[in-house]
Amino acid sequence: MATHVMGTPLLKRSERWVYWLAKHWLAVFNIAWGVFVITPFLAPVFMQIGATGVGNSIYFVYQFFCHQLPERSFFLFGPRPMYPLSELVTVTQSVDPFVLRQFIGGPEWGWKVAYSDRMVSMYTGFWIAALVFAAFRRRIRPLPIWGFLLLCLPMALDGGTHLLSDLQAGQNFGTGFRDANVWLAQLTNSALPATFYAGDALGSFNSIMRLLTGALFGAATVWFVFPYMDASFYEVQEELEDKARQRSVMSKT
Repeated sequence: MATHVMGTPLLKRSERWVYWLAKHWLAVFNIAWGVFVITPFLAPVFMQIGATGVGNSIYFVYQFFCHQLPERSFFLFGPRPMYPLSELVTVTQSVDPFVLRQFIGGPEWGWKVAYSDRMVSMYTGFWIAALVFAAFRRRIRPLPIWGFLLLCLPMALDGGTHLLSDLQAGQNFGTGFRDANVWLAQLTNSALPATFYAGDALGSFNSIMRLLTGALFGAATVWFVFPYMDASFYEVQEELEDKARQRSVMSKT
């Protein structure tokens, strides 16, 4: 059965939904992605108000998107936004990453955001870039592939060296070369406070790099991918409008 839709001539019901999605895909994405970005921050809120079932469900779902290591995560409703591994192990009694990731906090610590600081930065950076793209979509040209790879390189290096560092530490998790960053202290002649070089606390070298490279990767992905997606959805709109116009002409003959 055909119907009039959004100023176009006749379209079938199934085509109407495809047309609507092609026309509004960016708004749908930004709303859905916004929910995805904000939900991990609701886990601490639910834990704080006693809705632990909902809070734990969020932690469970987001473990598939992030390692959730507490020393690399933000905490809400506690005395500090982040805690060093040396303090967290007093509770976990283990440096095993699989044990550490289960720690979500408590009344004296506050509650862990359901994904790490890098994921906060990357996913939020992706969302902000998508909102910016929505405002200026007709003026933004795709980022060249070499530019995309160049902007992704910092996170690849930072994430890759973190992984190698953790593998190097083995069972002594937290003692790798990226945990102490002795190389950086030597490179800068220890010109900055010791807390900048060692650990993952907010304001440390590791934390700053995770936040910056994550945001850069998120923005680069939108800049590279979204112009092509927008052009493809626009082609779908035009094809359906052409098809509907042809049906309108045929119905009049």
